[in-house]
Amino acid sequence: MTDCLFCRIIEGEVPSRKVYEDDLVVAFRDITPQAPTHIVIVPRKHVASLSELAKADDYIIGHLVRIATEIAALQGIASEGYRLVANCGAGAGQSVDHLHFHLLGGRPLGWPPG
Repeated sequence: MTDCLFCRIIEGEVPSRKVYEDDLVVAFRDITPQAPTHIVIVPRKHVASLSELAKADDYIIGHLVRIATEIAALQGIASEGYRLVANCGAGAGQSVDHLHFHLLGGRPLGWPPG
């Protein structure tokens, strides 16, 4: 999708500060971080949101979550705690229509969020 910002980042058309990539996902630093560590993790396959996942896409979620835990460890936030967030729809704060998780840590995170 040429009009999708995250697809363009995945393709290298838009610069990003990547921290991880493999054949299924790309992870990069958020341009407006909400915590000292704020990384966006996206599947290479374009899926608009969690609501758009098909049963055949179950492997995507499992891989995204597992990679998030690996990135948290590599970033040094796993032992102190971190948050993994998926906003679904504009009312929840999703601003890019491409499924993604925010990995946040490096400071105390209050509850409830937002």
